[in-house]
Amino acid sequence: MKRILFILLCFSVSMQAAPVNLLIITVDDMSADSVGAFGCKLPGTTPNIDRLAGQSLSFAHAHMTVGNCMPGRNVMFSGLISHNNKVEGFYQVKNPGWPHLVDLMKQAGYFTGIRGKVSHSSPYQPYAWDINLDTLPNGANAHFKNAKSYGISTAHGIKKAKAAGKPFCLSVNISDPHKPFWSVVKGGAADPHVPSRIFTAGEVPIPGFLFDDPKVREELALYYSSVRRADDCVGEILKALDASGEANNTVVMFLSDHGMPLPFAKTQLYHHSTHTPWMVRWPGVTRAGVVDGKHMISAVDMLPTLLDIVGAKHPARLDGRSFLALIRGKTQAGRDHVFKEYNENAGASRDPMRAAQTKRYLYIFNPWSNGERVFATATTGTVTYRRLVALAKQDKRLAKRLDLYKHRVPEELYDVTNDPDCLNNLINHAKHQAALPSLRSELEGWMKRTKDPMLEVFHKRQDKTFREAYVQKVEKEAIDRRKNRRGNRRRSSTTN
Repeated sequence: MKRILFILLCFSVSMQAAPVNLLIITVDDMSADSVGAFGCKLPGTTPNIDRLAGQSLSFAHAHMTVGNCMPGRNVMFSGLISHNNKVEGFYQVKNPGWPHLVDLMKQAGYFTGIRGKVSHSSPYQPYAWDINLDTLPNGANAHFKNAKSYGISTAHGIKKAKAAGKPFCLSVNISDPHKPFWSVVKGGAADPHVPSRIFTAGEVPIPGFLFDDPKVREELALYYSSVRRADDCVGEILKALDASGEANNTVVMFLSDHGMPLPFAKTQLYHHSTHTPWMVRWPGVTRAGVVDGKHMISAVDMLPTLLDIVGAKHPARLDGRSFLALIRGKTQAGRDHVFKEYNENAGASRDPMRAAQTKRYLYIFNPWSNGERVFATATTGTVTYRRLVALAKQDKRLAKRLDLYKHRVPEELYDVTNDPDCLNNLINHAKHQAALPSLRSELEGWMKRTKDPMLEVFHKRQDKTFREAYVQKVEKEAIDRRKNRRGNRRRSSTTN
């Protein structure tokens, strides 16, 4: 009898689940509604991502905190909003004062690896990932637009984790559909990294926040073809996971870092700037093909959720909140709004903004807007923006859109249920005034809780002089930081 009990005990121990692996897949600059499973109007853009969605729990109301890359990705991996993780723009922070996903996963016994967006995914470089998968097993540098290479990198990362005898936490970050789009290659050469399907200008849908024009259609065709190439990359990654034999013990988390790299999406806080196609596949836990249309989740919630999935300790400070309960099919209170913030673009121009969004409304506060200052965004170099400028000379409607794009107004309010393209600012509309006190109150409470340095400006938002003094102050800080950085680089080059 004792022998039987001993055998059963040994069998029970051997049957205990191995630590779950994590595979985080991101795409770069892709709007949620470019995905078929999230309502894309162009058939065939994302067959692999759609297949993953059919196996996953998808979140209909998931948002990044900002529409630009490095700040947004550091929110994901810190669990802290930008003004607390110190990465408010595109610059390195040598002593951030917070633990990164990598630190916490390594402490929990995980093997960590990253492919793509390496410099944008941590506060400084080099960071302590166990392996940088931008280098392929043969020693060559992986091309950031090569779909096959993403599968090779994924297989390599899993193999290295197995050799180390550890579960893996891999962050695989696909470059597409970030510019350069497919077929646009410096020097005019043909693009060797051809998508599995190429879309034409005549078949692409026009986002509601843009306008129909032949040149715009051509750029959108390149964008959607690049979306398809991103989907090819996802297919290769998932094939590598399947071939490894680890798929049934791996949580796959997929999302985009923000919206498409065209005007009124990227480098903004509008609905389509931050709405992301977020899905989670956890075999045996998530139900296939389920869409959570009730709860809102944010990029700041990613880190605490990943830590809870693997049972790791939380750091002392987090601004985000785990949604593991939602992954397990339960409900959570307080999931009816998200907060967003923008501070600085890649060129170090400071144009601070804050926003609160519910499923119905989006409220944006733009203290930088004074009627003269021009917003510096990443999309002014696009064909679509240049067409907007050209056509605005004769089209009053487009002239009004161009003026908003460049100068904005201090406060904006949109009914995103009925106007997801954020075309009609309702800030002075009598019918929607009842929504404002709650949105402003929620935003104010969040700014207090997170010790937002812009809180006083928000309190004095009607004082143009105070707003302007604050913006000039932070602009000077950004300029000084950039000068110091350049000076440090010059001194370093002369001493090496």
